[in-house]
Amino acid sequence: MDEGLSAGAVWTITATALIILMTPALAFFYAGMTRVKSTLNMLMMSVVSMGIVGVVWVLWGNSMASSDGALLQLIGNPLTDFGATASKGTDALLGIAFNAAFAIVTVAIISGSIADRAKFGAWCLFVPLWVTFAYAPMAYAVWGGGLLSAEGAIGAWAGEALDFAGGTVIHMNAGMAALVVAVILGVRHGFGKDPDPRPHNLPLVLLGAALLWVGWFGFNVGAATDDVQAATILVNTLVCPAAAMLTWLLTERIRDGRPTTFGAASAIVAGLVAISPACADVDATGAILIGLVTGVASALAIGLKYRLNYDDSLDVVAVHLVSGFIGTVALGFLALPSEATAGGLFYGGGLAQLWAQVVATLFAWIYSAVVTAVIGVAIHRTVGFRVEQTVELDGLDEHQHAESAYHFGPVSASAP
Repeated sequence: MDEGLSAGAVWTITATALIILMTPALAFFYAGMTRVKSTLNMLMMSVVSMGIVGVVWVLWGNSMASSDGALLQLIGNPLTDFGATASKGTDALLGIAFNAAFAIVTVAIISGSIADRAKFGAWCLFVPLWVTFAYAPMAYAVWGGGLLSAEGAIGAWAGEALDFAGGTVIHMNAGMAALVVAVILGVRHGFGKDPDPRPHNLPLVLLGAALLWVGWFGFNVGAATDDVQAATILVNTLVCPAAAMLTWLLTERIRDGRPTTFGAASAIVAGLVAISPACADVDATGAILIGLVTGVASALAIGLKYRLNYDDSLDVVAVHLVSGFIGTVALGFLALPSEATAGGLFYGGGLAQLWAQVVATLFAWIYSAVVTAVIGVAIHRTVGFRVEQTVELDGLDEHQHAESAYHFGPVSASAP
């Protein structure tokens, strides 16, 4: 008799679907934040990432992130699982799909920093290169037994860094890449001089943030190994963004005189980012503390782009790089003692885990910055990464896609 799907397979499929949902959710979140005349372009940058990375990951990305005998403990053999044939077995195929969902949303995160001014064709070239040479190696270094793992050269020297769901691999990796490409493309016309354009559709921003929160339960809980760990992650993924929202809104109230819908939506995402690396290794109290710190720090970090003159259009650096840093380093203080670690400083574990987290953070920053700079500069100097000024001022939707998100023409007299 056919016994049907196992419970483990069903959960992996469900978690993968939830993570896939995060990319269109991110598209909504970003599209609502951008200028009205570039709405579709912003949506398309996330949507096309699903198409490109889905193919890349099945063909060679997953092999580079997980196969044995990696070059320099960073890059696995790209041909190990090439094509993801059925002969690889059910678990391998489920793992490929699950990991592909992470890769897709990671590269899509970067697009927010170059809104309103990037060529769509150049972005389509950047995506496969970045996933191949930046994301897959970082995934191998942390999760595939590479440099930063207990078996790796850096991990053996500095200690194994904890990163359950992507503080280094995803958020600091993408956040640093976002900063680098924003610098390469330069600031938008009028940046820092004209009034900063407000999000054109705040309901869309809040919808995107809400859907991201739903998807994040698959993102964080998806790799849980037992019921206790799954329950811990579930609670932490609920409470950390909740705490971050409270302190972000309080920061706005003190600084600006009123809390905003935009702040609430951004705080949700910042809290989700911060808890990702720590979700399995802290208790609910630790998750609340991480959220409280993240809400203040990320809200204040948004202003850095004006002081340092880098045009991170949709605040990817503040929400992903800064929040990912907080969640990753916080483990050095708040990690619970376990078989894998003596715990963080606040639990009597000494400085060992903090040192491991700091070293992993520095490696992620440097590696992502260097690889992204090479890719970004190469594209910028060959095919060109930035649209002409007239295209930017007119809006990317018409020039890049011959479409418009909204039609504001006169209503026909015969319309009901």
